[in-house]
Amino acid sequence: MKKTNDFGRDSIPLLVLKISVPFMFAQFVNVLYSIVDRIYVGNIPVTGADALAGVGVCAPVVTLLSSFGTLFGIGGSVLFSVRLGAEDKKNARKILANSFSYLIIVSLALTLIFLVTKDQLLNWFGASDVTFPYADAYMTIYTAGTFFALLGTGMNYFITAQGFPLLGMTTTLIGAVINIVLDPVFIFLFDMGVAGAAVATVLAQMCSCAFVLCTLRRKKMPVPLSIVRPDRDTGKRIVKIGFSPFLILASDSIIIIALNAVLQYYGGPEYGDTLITAATIVQSYMLLITSPMLGITGGSQPLISFNYGANRPDRIRKTFFWVLMLCVCFTAIMFLISRIMPWYFVRIFTDEPAYAELAVWGIRVFTLMIVPLSFQYVIVDGLTALGMTKISLSLSLTRKSLYFAATCLIPLFWTAQSAFYAEPFADGVSACISSVIFFFIYRKYLRGEGRLGEIRL
Repeated sequence: MKKTNDFGRDSIPLLVLKISVPFMFAQFVNVLYSIVDRIYVGNIPVTGADALAGVGVCAPVVTLLSSFGTLFGIGGSVLFSVRLGAEDKKNARKILANSFSYLIIVSLALTLIFLVTKDQLLNWFGASDVTFPYADAYMTIYTAGTFFALLGTGMNYFITAQGFPLLGMTTTLIGAVINIVLDPVFIFLFDMGVAGAAVATVLAQMCSCAFVLCTLRRKKMPVPLSIVRPDRDTGKRIVKIGFSPFLILASDSIIIIALNAVLQYYGGPEYGDTLITAATIVQSYMLLITSPMLGITGGSQPLISFNYGANRPDRIRKTFFWVLMLCVCFTAIMFLISRIMPWYFVRIFTDEPAYAELAVWGIRVFTLMIVPLSFQYVIVDGLTALGMTKISLSLSLTRKSLYFAATCLIPLFWTAQSAFYAEPFADGVSACISSVIFFFIYRKYLRGEGRLGEIRL
């Protein structure tokens, strides 16, 4: 049985399925890290709703920390795949080793910075007097495990880039299963509450990290992992490519911060925490859509980059098409599920009518434009894989800017909960803008009329 994939010769539709679907599943499983924590926390007797709001306040920090793994993971793996496509294993090995070295340095620095500043950050992010103790307990422990989270997330991209998507999927599966098993043990059996959820997550991330590093050191890897003294020029090239997906994820933190702050401010002491609790549930549901979709588009990036390095525009065009079809089908199914059965998801978190009804309404609002959003994801990640980070970053920041502005402005004219409409507004408008720009600027390349430019290595 064939265990590796030939990015230059295998059928494109088959490759997209073999690479993107496992990566999609891996991202879906990875979502369980945060969702399972929130499910168990929301079901803590008496304090569950307040504790869930506290964990929701931590979401921007968790997202921001994860984005640094993406900075060096996607940035390095795109350059790595281009070099493999050009049959330049020497430079591929250099890129892999430098990505690893930089991840070690950055993860240690971030751990120190966030532990020192977490109190101020949580207050800025919408924590109230009631929810701050829960947010502080969760954040302190989670931040301490930043080293393992970033290394595991960042280096896992290189497993898929070398033609082993199932091993990449296994990484997140290991972590998610361990987290699911340990959560009830630490939260309920050891009576650690929110702190127990954070401990379970960190232990799961440690196991995932160990698996990734051991896998990359195996002899069957075309380019095995090594560590080197960081090279400044290589680091700049990695950051240049990875900055777009990094900023896309990092800006998600700003959006969550803005939403929590707006809900707390306009909701007031009586309704603010209720709105944040509902928003936390809704955002958890959205992760079930956006994370697998990111898995589809992110999983296809090594395939696009490899064929870019091999100068095969015909295969790149086919990859764009089949990835888009897969994303559209997935989001269409999730749109229907969001209309028919959001109650089943919400009830996992809470049975309290005040929170449940608001969360169900929020899910239906947030998912109004998820099908057009698939165009945005495919275009942005595809252009990143081609090294066109300025364009992809501009398109992504356009969406984030629309989202941020709408979040802040809509409640000025309507109610606090109307801020939820910022999501579909930004998704719909940005998808139209991205599609028009992509078609008119890159139509020649899509027809196979030459290369778009060079990724400097």
